[in-house]
Amino acid sequence: MDPLELDGDSQKSNNKPKYSKFTQQELPACKPLLTPGIVVAAFLLIGIIFVPIGLASLSASQEIVELVDRYDTNCVPMSDKVGFIQNTKTDKTCTRTLTVPKHMKSPIQIYYQIGDFYQNHRRYVKSRSDKQLRYKNAVHLTKDCDPEGNTVDGAPIVPCGLIAWSMFNDTYKISVNKKAIEVNKKDIAWKSDKTSKFGSDIYPSNFQKGSLIGGAKLNESIPLSEQEDLIVWMRTAALPTFRKLYGRIETDIMANDQVTVIIQNNYNTYSFGGSKALVLSTTSWIGGKNNFIGVAYLTIGVLCIFLAVGFVVLLYMVKPRTLGDPSYLSWNRDTPDHPN
Repeated sequence: MDPLELDGDSQKSNNKPKYSKFTQQELPACKPLLTPGIVVAAFLLIGIIFVPIGLASLSASQEIVELVDRYDTNCVPMSDKVGFIQNTKTDKTCTRTLTVPKHMKSPIQIYYQIGDFYQNHRRYVKSRSDKQLRYKNAVHLTKDCDPEGNTVDGAPIVPCGLIAWSMFNDTYKISVNKKAIEVNKKDIAWKSDKTSKFGSDIYPSNFQKGSLIGGAKLNESIPLSEQEDLIVWMRTAALPTFRKLYGRIETDIMANDQVTVIIQNNYNTYSFGGSKALVLSTTSWIGGKNNFIGVAYLTIGVLCIFLAVGFVVLLYMVKPRTLGDPSYLSWNRDTPDHPN
């Protein structure tokens, strides 16, 4: 026999794919048989777990005391709201009085709520330089920050970008029954943001020094990792109406107490038809007031219990049948033994 033919046969045998249980889909696998009993038990188990969680979530949410005061319309005495807010010479002090309906246990969270502000807009979200915020040798990396990347002279703005430029700058001074209350503004930002996203050796420079001022100004003697108001604002919101943490009140406020808030109404939401509100809220193990979680768990739990009961009634009482009965096969339907 020709040795070349032998070599060809050996090469063909070497090129044949090796047998594999993985490629042939013969690996051991769990293939449970979904009998009516298993389905009913699964629905009952989900319902038994979800209903108590929903009730506990709703109970915790109902215990939270929350005060929401929208002040953007009442704090502007003029019909020309945009002209009022852009005039640097006008006094923008506004006093609001709130009555506490129930005992508010400390710590009491202070939020500012902004409506119709699309922080999730693609151009807005991209207008920042994460490397500049983190590394000292990257302060010149501002190409993604236009139009707030560099000054007229070409010097880099730190922090650059539209997100930092539009930082919220309303301020709140709070008193309870005419007694001033200190607002704790420490640890309002995520610890991971302070340590991993903002450098301790990066200081603001050339910020809000152009012809058009966007929002708050920053202390140039404090590093970015300690500018917690900025860090909170830089974590952009996914929805157009959002809340961001302003500070905390570390003392209890009793029912029927009068809370007086002196607001410096500086932030311009009037140009785009937005809204502003002050929120005072207690918290629980589920966070802030949120009935949706409890309602969702209750709805799914009750639905699963209803389906389980329905299957029991239908399959075991109304129309029972033996599992795996071959008489129900399509080719046996015309036989005399087929059940009607």
